Amino acid sequence: MNRGIGPDLEKASALVGERGCALGVPLHLLASTTSTNDEAKQAARDGAPSGSTWVAEQQTAGRGRQGRTWVSPRGESLLFSVLVRVACPPSRLPPIALVAGLAVRDAAAMAAPLASIRIKWPNDVLADGKKLAGVLVEAMTSGSRVQAVVIGVGVNVHTRAFPEHLATHATSIACLSRDPPDRAVLLADVLARLDRDLHIVAARGLGLMRVRLEAADALRGRRVRSDSGDEGIASGVDDDGRLLVRRADGVVTHWSAGEVHLV
Repeated sequence: MNRGIGPDLEKASALVGERGCALGVPLHLLASTTSTNDEAKQAARDGAPSGSTWVAEQQTAGRGRQGRTWVSPRGESLLFSVLVRVACPPSRLPPIALVAGLAVRDAAAMAAPLASIRIKWPNDVLADGKKLAGVLVEAMTSGSRVQAVVIGVGVNVHTRAFPEHLATHATSIACLSRDPPDRAVLLADVLARLDRDLHIVAARGLGLMRVRLEAADALRGRRVRSDSGDEGIASGVDDDGRLLVRRADGVVTHWSAGEVHLV
């Protein structure tokens, strides 16, 4: 047994291996780290193979988009990063983040079938309107091409009580299901789905995934506002992962970055 690793995660390598997918091999279990994305990026520079995955019981400097802190009490979350060596243009990174979110969403929906679990562009997974998981994609580039992608995922699994400042807008699988799964099962489910879809999206964009994304879209049909003050009705995503927003004058605009707020 790895000291500091929960018994549910101890069987992660075996479960991932049973799925026969290329992601999750090799699998590194860490009692604590600053950030699994940091581990993956350093290993990528040192020549780690595609599919290498790092799972941590605790992150001391976990982060989300725009440098936000990801709160992760020991043993309560599924925290992992997977390294994928894929050559693609930078424009494929937003679609990769969305398809990673879709993999998390689908795995979580199996674990909590009665909850309404959806994707909030660009990188959040919501359950009954509260944040369940987040995705952070970081790239290593050479010239104008992406040579490797690190996909970081944080899922609230066993947490039943959140700090006061998070309680109104965060949730967990334990809050949604009487029988939340082992984190190893959830990890294997996410990696299997990501392995199936990732390379298709890196090569072709979201075209083949858009029907599934639209079915899971938390923003579609809702009035949204950007940080810059633009407003409109969210109308799905395009093949490049940009949010489509219809303004009051009927013009459809493409939002490629930034935060989105419901109005």
